[in-house]
Amino acid sequence: MLYPDEIIEEVRVRNDIVDVISEYAGLKKAGNSYKCCCPFHNEKTPSFTVSREKQMYHCFGCGAGGNVYTFIMKYENLTFPEAIQFLAKRAGITLPERELSPADRAKADRRTTMYEVNKIAAAYFHFLLTKTEAGGRAYQYYKERGYTDETIKKFGLGYAEIYSDDLYKYLKKREFKDEIIRDAGLIEIDEKKGPHDVFWNRVMVPIADINDKIIAFGGRVIGDGLPKYVNTKETDIFSKSRNLFAMNLARKSKRRGIILCEGYMDVIAQHQAGFDNAVASLGTAFTEAQANLIKRYTDEVFLAYDNDDAGRKALLRAIEILRKYDIKQRVISLEPYKDPDEFVKNLGTEAYEDRIRDAIPGRIFEIDQIYKKYNLSNPDEKTEFMHGAAAILAGIEDPAERINYVEAVAAKYRCDQNELKKLVTKIGLSGMKEAPAADTGQRYINERKKDKNPYLEAEEYLMSLMISDTELFKTLDGIVDENDFTETGTREVARAVFDMYRDKGEVNPATILNGFEDADLQERVTAMMTRSFDFDTGPEAMSRALTDIVRKVKINNIEKEQRDNKGSQIELARKKNQVRNLMINVRR
Repeated sequence: MLYPDEIIEEVRVRNDIVDVISEYAGLKKAGNSYKCCCPFHNEKTPSFTVSREKQMYHCFGCGAGGNVYTFIMKYENLTFPEAIQFLAKRAGITLPERELSPADRAKADRRTTMYEVNKIAAAYFHFLLTKTEAGGRAYQYYKERGYTDETIKKFGLGYAEIYSDDLYKYLKKREFKDEIIRDAGLIEIDEKKGPHDVFWNRVMVPIADINDKIIAFGGRVIGDGLPKYVNTKETDIFSKSRNLFAMNLARKSKRRGIILCEGYMDVIAQHQAGFDNAVASLGTAFTEAQANLIKRYTDEVFLAYDNDDAGRKALLRAIEILRKYDIKQRVISLEPYKDPDEFVKNLGTEAYEDRIRDAIPGRIFEIDQIYKKYNLSNPDEKTEFMHGAAAILAGIEDPAERINYVEAVAAKYRCDQNELKKLVTKIGLSGMKEAPAADTGQRYINERKKDKNPYLEAEEYLMSLMISDTELFKTLDGIVDENDFTETGTREVARAVFDMYRDKGEVNPATILNGFEDADLQERVTAMMTRSFDFDTGPEAMSRALTDIVRKVKINNIEKEQRDNKGSQIELARKKNQVRNLMINVRR
């Protein structure tokens, strides 16, 4: 670990989980806990619970859970050490300088160097564009697109030379190693050709993360060559699916919502026109991780995708994803132009402001796409259209919102409002409503249940019982210890839990979580620590439940040893019979 246990615990204690999560979500008191709609999946009924007593949170919808570190790691997309630093700063704690292990130091140094090599490459590309004769053609390209010198500087736009080893030679002079330059996605190494640049003879656009660090590049060919665009491959510091171009700038905008585009050239043009809340995905279709990133800053997105078949298809997919994250979608009409850049150049910023103001809701856009497939003067086709529209409207959970949409759609497409309302109700009751409205949390639970390891489930259940009632450690003394937990996950938790109980005579779940850096594992551990029991926990009922689950766990382990031929089969059979006759009595 980067910091000693006592520092990690001090930072956690000084950051009350209710206070921290309240800064991100609207928690409301509910008995001894606090509740809100989960910030990690779309839901209408709050299932996200935060316990000040336990200093933990858990979502009973999607399974997300953990302590204050887990929450910050997941919400802010930070590593465990970064979450410690984030929360230490929040609490006014000065972290000690600490020597890293050789492995940790090498990993940290490597990431730092990758950021540095990208920063230097971006500065070099910008220098070539603005200060050299060779960059004149690229500079002219930007000018023809209408970019000002201020915009070129703001986005750090650049140019990659016509020579396929120019950047490589420059970075070698700066004493960067081939491995780092390659792993940052700036060169490829071929057995025959040797090292050569990924980007050459292209105008260059640096891509920054949310903290303004250069993590990648997009390169566009000058002229009609192919491929038209080349983007940095996935690296240790760059994930296409988790970042958005210009989000570092758009998050600071005072404008309403976020404008989501397809390409970074569109974004640059919109920022120059004053629409500094524009962002774009990075060479891939819009993703759920990108929606989650947007959700941190706004609950409304204006979609300005290309006005062609591919753009409309991508737009429909983006609407579906945004809806999952409870983000309002508004579609900007770019008619008669193909993209936002063309629109603003031809009709100006005021006309674009009007189109933003008149942007239609995502569901109306979806229904428009259905409408184009039918001739509503034909009764049969009109009926099919109404069924398609009703399926979309049935996905609206709020009754008032659903009625408003039914009225608007009936009026726009000249349908009988009462008949459309009946169809919506019928489809909603039959469960045939649109797929995007399906509860993602429940689907997650079903998938987890389907894939559940029965041995793991038994061990997790026993661990949950003991954590929920530490008196059971005395009851099970000499019967159960950490060695009975053999499945990956529960084994590590059991060791930490038994060590803490022996040392302090209690179990603090939030403190135990400090020992797990992986966010996914933290959520598994949290599920064990926050499990609610739906049976009577009086002595008699608990004795039966505990007897049953302890027998199951211990017999599972004996049968594993039998299958693996570990020890005498006769002795193992004798042990199994002893366990079958085991009776546990809980006294209160």
